[in-house]
Formats: sequence, C-alpha cells, structure tokens
Amino acid sequence: MPKPKDEFDTLYGYLLYDPQDILDDEYMYTVPEIARMLQGLDPTTELSEDTEDRLVQWTIPWIIQHEEKFVINDPRGDDPGYFGLHPDFVADEDEE
Repeated sequence: MPKPKDEFDTLYGYLLYDPQDILDDEYMYTVPEIARMLQGLDPTTELSEDTEDRLVQWTIPWIIQHEEKFVINDPRGDDPGYFGLHPDFVADEDEE
C-alpha cells in the first residue's frame, strides 16, 4: 500500500551508475561482486547471505539494462560467469 512521503525520516535521490563508472576495464566480475560495487563496497566484502541475495536481485536488472556495455565469459564447470566492460565502452586515455 502506498505511504505518504512525510512518513519517512530520510529520502535519497535514486542514482544508478553506468558500468564504466564502477568497473575496471582490465577485470571481469561476478554478479555478486558487481552488486557490492554498486553499493560502494569492495568486491570482496563479506555480506550475509540475505543481504547478498537482495543486492544481486537489484543488480541483475541493471546488468540487463546495460547489456550492450558488457562482455561475458564462457563459464567453466561450476564457476560463475564473469562480466566485464565491452571494449566499445572503454574510454580512450585521450578522453579521460
């Protein structure tokens, strides 16, 4: 059920990053690692299973929305897939 805004103590702007803003173009990342980075955390930060599950649920649509900006590897065995920046979306050093 909707609630009036004045029922909330704090309200924040909703900011979603571009993949180039958070990913290093030299690395590939799992979805949970990307989820942490979207929260401003180190990709190796330990999280509770519930917290990680929630962050991953928020991250998957973000990845899908930016699909053209990613490359993915062919997973090996039970290893997860890794995502990295597509070369077409990596800024040239001249542009930085």
